[in-house]
Amino acid sequence: KAYYIGEQDFYVPRDDKGKYKTYASAGDSYPDTVEVMRKLIPTHEVFNGRVDSLTGKNALQAKVGERVLIIHSQANRDTRPHLIGGHGDYVWETGKFANPPEKDLETWFIRGGSAGAALYTFRQPGIYAYV
Repeated sequence: KAYYIGEQDFYVPRDDKGKYKTYASAGDSYPDTVEVMRKLIPTHEVFNGRVDSLTGKNALQAKVGERVLIIHSQANRDTRPHLIGGHGDYVWETGKFANPPEKDLETWFIRGGSAGAALYTFRQPGIYAYV
């Protein structure tokens, strides 16, 4: 089984009071959005494009003994995912399967604008948080 996780950063302009601005069109927001993006401090970080995309009824499922490949991409900034309760049995931090994987990593490094993958076999039942 394989799961794809896309991590996205959003840069939404705020007014002087900290409230998010609204615009008539995406084109109208362009100058303010570029200014926020230049600081590389996102206002929102999400997996797969929205809040709660991997929780509740959207949680990723695996059975005990099942081997799962997690493919993680990050569009903008470096990230360091890990599986709480598990680890990466085999991890390809650069996403190149032709390269030998690292083994038994608790946390792995995904460069901004890149993708990586981790393979894990679930050994016991429970809730595993991917953060």
